[in-house]
Amino acid sequence: MLEPFIHGFILALGLILPLGVQNIFVFNQGALQPRFIKALPVVITVSLCDTLLILVSVLGVSLLILGSLWIKTILIGGGFIFLIYMGWTTWNSKANNERKEIAKKFSLKKQVLFAVSVSLLNPHAIMDTMGVIGPSSLRYEGEEKVIFAVSCILVSWSWFLGLALIGRMSGKLDKSGSFMLVLNKISALVMWGAAVYLGLSLFNN
Repeated sequence: MLEPFIHGFILALGLILPLGVQNIFVFNQGALQPRFIKALPVVITVSLCDTLLILVSVLGVSLLILGSLWIKTILIGGGFIFLIYMGWTTWNSKANNERKEIAKKFSLKKQVLFAVSVSLLNPHAIMDTMGVIGPSSLRYEGEEKVIFAVSCILVSWSWFLGLALIGRMSGKLDKSGSFMLVLNKISALVMWGAAVYLGLSLFNN
């Protein structure tokens, strides 16, 4: 029973570690919000979305989705547009002296909608869960498959909570907002690079 837990833990951790749209958004919300509790809706939403994607992939729905050319094309096309938009939004984000105003504009509804979009419209999150976690779960059955899925889910919840906390600490230390400004520029370039990669893969299909 220990093998599927360790396998799920290492696999999920390896997939969630790289800099991506989800991670950037959660980190930024932790840094921008005046109180940590106000960043929790984002943490809970992205964690629930990841849980949904993991369960769908482990239950075998991922094989059906990845087997459909039309669905893959829609996912990649939607992901391309989404990454371009998120890159533009991140690039144009303001420095620390306007943080409070930005935080005020991020209502609970807007936080949740953005969190859902960075999770369910994020092609990397979808491909990671459905293209890697789903097929990896095929080696397990019954209780072992449940343990594998629970391990992957625990990594997601722990990671996003920790990331928001690190963002919160960074926001307190970075009084001038210069670090966040540089991080946002780098993040935007990463998103645009991912969008270009997705666009090229769309034409290669």
